[in-house]
Amino acid sequence: MTTTRKEQAAGTEAALKQAAREVFADRGYLNTKITDITAAAGRATGSFYNHFAGKEELLEALLKDMLSEADEAVLVDATHEADFSKIESIRWHVTAFWTFYKAHIPEMVALKQAAMVDPALGRRLQQIMSDDDVHLAEHLAHLPEPQPDPVFHISAMNALMEGFAYTWLVANPATGRTIPDDTAIDLLTNLLHHGLAGRT
Repeated sequence: MTTTRKEQAAGTEAALKQAAREVFADRGYLNTKITDITAAAGRATGSFYNHFAGKEELLEALLKDMLSEADEAVLVDATHEADFSKIESIRWHVTAFWTFYKAHIPEMVALKQAAMVDPALGRRLQQIMSDDDVHLAEHLAHLPEPQPDPVFHISAMNALMEGFAYTWLVANPATGRTIPDDTAIDLLTNLLHHGLAGRT
């Protein structure tokens, strides 16, 4: 069977994305050059620019792919519930985030590094994530009065989970301790449930 040009292009794009993940994991986003990515993908350097304007655009594409994959998981999981007044709903989202972060550590660290050195890119990445979080507003609508501000509360929730995940899955405290997944999920779940649903 003859491979069409469109299929070849899709294959090259997928190879570049996978290579970027691998190189980011090995060298970090800041130390990765486009030639490192193309070499790992087994593609000519010029082919990179047929798909991405630069390393920054590739990172944005990876983020969109990751979020799309996560959204698909929500659609097919019948246990998902959009009511943050229930601890089970919060636990589902914490578990999903923790699993997502562990599966995408190179990309998550790359996002953090990129935002630190390029504020404009950081704002674009943040906007992509904020757009994806819009659906969480309905999860907050079930909470007791006074109703929380979705923008503030969702950003606080994400910051807590992301910071905790980075500390324990990437940075590793100087004590050398690790935290089991279930323990991490229980801790974050209880903190968020108390903070969101435990208000008077």
